[in-house]
Amino acid sequence: MEDSAAIFTVTTVLKRDAFGCVEQGLHHGISAQGSPASRRRIDGCRWWLRPLARSLLRREAAALATLAAAGVPSVPRLLHSARDVLVRSWIEGRSMHAARPRTAAYFAQARRLLTALHRAGVTHNDSAKEQNWLVDVEGRPALVDFQLAHRTRRHGRWFRLLAREDLRHLLKHKRTCCPEALTTRERALLERPSTPSRLLRLLVKPVYNLTTRRLLHWQDQEGRG
Repeated sequence: MEDSAAIFTVTTVLKRDAFGCVEQGLHHGISAQGSPASRRRIDGCRWWLRPLARSLLRREAAALATLAAAGVPSVPRLLHSARDVLVRSWIEGRSMHAARPRTAAYFAQARRLLTALHRAGVTHNDSAKEQNWLVDVEGRPALVDFQLAHRTRRHGRWFRLLAREDLRHLLKHKRTCCPEALTTRERALLERPSTPSRLLRLLVKPVYNLTTRRLLHWQDQEGRG
């Protein structure tokens, strides 16, 4: 596959951390004028983190390819993938954190988007981050950053647990932005986190925060298409 450095023009660096960088720019793989895109590069990643960074890159590429094949809307399209780089289409919009959507319609559409992901055999696994939810130029939800996504052909118990957590995290956002639209069933789901979720919060999350924020100085502020 052609080296993406020759087909991508950088306009803005969105994020730079120990895992590499994320850039906004133009992808010239289809036309000379280029199409809006973002590029994740790990060639500047610290050597001891590179195996993990490459694994995350592969997960994102596989998830985006699966979603494209299934025709799932409102997620980026995979434009280019190589060992240390991934280029995906740009979705114009603002992060949920900045836009603060307050309509029931937005969250109903977001729930349908998650349903489409899950039917395609993909769970996002990072829907708790407001930066990963966008409000596009037409006011509709979009979902980005599939580094932690899980892809499978079997919708077994583990998959269903992950899908439930995707939904529960979306409902947390709904509770923050549009609490009056929560249904009785949605409130009940929010009050019953799964066992893996409780273990993650008690055992894994503190270690994750210490490693990423204090040791690696990783601040996830990408929050754009």
